Amino acid sequence: MTPETPSISETVELAPSYTLAIAVVLIGAAIVPLQIWVGGIVALFGGFLLLQSALLRLQFTTTNLDVYRNGKVIRSFPYSEWSHWEIFWQPIPILFYFREVNSIHFLPILFDPKMLQVLLKQRCPQLPTEP
Repeated sequence: MTPETPSISETVELAPSYTLAIAVVLIGAAIVPLQIWVGGIVALFGGFLLLQSALLRLQFTTTNLDVYRNGKVIRSFPYSEWSHWEIFWQPIPILFYFREVNSIHFLPILFDPKMLQVLLKQRCPQLPTEP
């Protein structure tokens, strides 16, 4: 086990990443001179992502992926119910997708994408990562 890889028995909280949110705000600002409404909406969405980056946290436990808002669990996803996961667009990760037995989930990458990949490979290695 390397220093970057936590023990599988540890609960790990992913650090927030504001990269995607800031990029969306900047793209929106760049569009404003061309199309004020479109640019404004894109920038507003980027602001929403900034807020979510500040409020939401993902914790990987030994059995679940837990989503926290302001220190309270708002959703828990047991690994035993996962059938697939993938991080879209590896050059610049922007979207985390996972499928449970009865539902699918998409999350924008608002947290450390490298540690996310490490933890997914560690906690859900038996799942296919390619469709």
